[in-house]
Amino acid sequence: MISNRRYNLTANGSRGKLGKEAYLEHWVTKFTSLSAKDDAMFNITFDWDESMGVPGAFIIRNHHHSQFYLKKVTLEDVPGHGQLQFVCNSWVYPAHRYKNDRVFFAYKTYLPCNTPEPLRAYREDELTNLRGDGSGTLKEWDRVYDYALYNDLGSPEKGQEYARPVLGDSKEFPYPRRGRTGREPNEKDPNSESQLPLLNLNIYVPRDERFSHVKFLDFIGYSFKSLGQVLIPEIEAVFDETINEFDNFQDVHKLYEGGIKLPDGHALKNTRECLPWESFKNLLHLDGGRPLQFPTPDIIKNDRTAWRTDEEFGREMLAGVNPVIIRRLQEFPPASKLDPKVYGNQNSSLTRDQIEKNMNGLTVEEVFRH
Repeated sequence: MISNRRYNLTANGSRGKLGKEAYLEHWVTKFTSLSAKDDAMFNITFDWDESMGVPGAFIIRNHHHSQFYLKKVTLEDVPGHGQLQFVCNSWVYPAHRYKNDRVFFAYKTYLPCNTPEPLRAYREDELTNLRGDGSGTLKEWDRVYDYALYNDLGSPEKGQEYARPVLGDSKEFPYPRRGRTGREPNEKDPNSESQLPLLNLNIYVPRDERFSHVKFLDFIGYSFKSLGQVLIPEIEAVFDETINEFDNFQDVHKLYEGGIKLPDGHALKNTRECLPWESFKNLLHLDGGRPLQFPTPDIIKNDRTAWRTDEEFGREMLAGVNPVIIRRLQEFPPASKLDPKVYGNQNSSLTRDQIEKNMNGLTVEEVFRH
């Protein structure tokens, strides 16, 4: 534990005084569930001098051979304070993986100028560790949040035609940036970073930001599902003379009626229930759905013709990707500015009777005046 009141003068500046070390004992006899939903709770006793004030942080060293996820630490009966929370939510790797100790701070926020003096050096060290020094290949236990140029988009080792410009460091391409990984330079172009194999998903991301095992498998499962949704139409397109067109409305409906019909039966039901990962349960649709099937849009779930109403067209226009193309009507009947020599007659056939019935008793002239 680190005091937020008393400190020692060291070669690295003034730092909060440390309490006595405490060790987690009898952890081997503690049964922990393999389920990601269950937490394991351990008890540990700290000796703390009341004159040192309230602990502001603590140092943890993992001497085990594998990492663990530390969710939080709760101190009971802190002199002069009672209960004290340290919310951690971080993976702690074996101590030999780190250049510096892992430090967690009490669940209390400070502006830099208001940070207690004994904790300030620890805060600055933590920030330095998270920023990194811009060198070396980053490993899964590193905690570096750094940026790099997009210089891994091409494959210059295959030839000049496979080279790509570097993004993020020029007037022409001032952005974007990506997370730094520190991989080795490309063997043909030292200004480019080497690429990972296509099926290699071991791309550096700070461990605390990576998907959990369950969420990662969910992601893989949905990726396969999405791939199937693409491949099936592509295979069907081989036998379609108009492969880039919908020939009729039924072609659109087939997108949401496809998939693979799984047989019903006791054996398959037991298989589904025994699957440990939610991703594969979703892939097999425990609710009786069909794998590799596009989800039906809400607008046509109950009525397949609901999309044809004026109200729905208006809603989709406002909720679309570019609603700013909507502008106030300046003349009636409306006329397009497209060249009639190229596109034909551009005068609208819309009549007053067709729109005034939806204008709450107003006329076209009254609307223009307002």
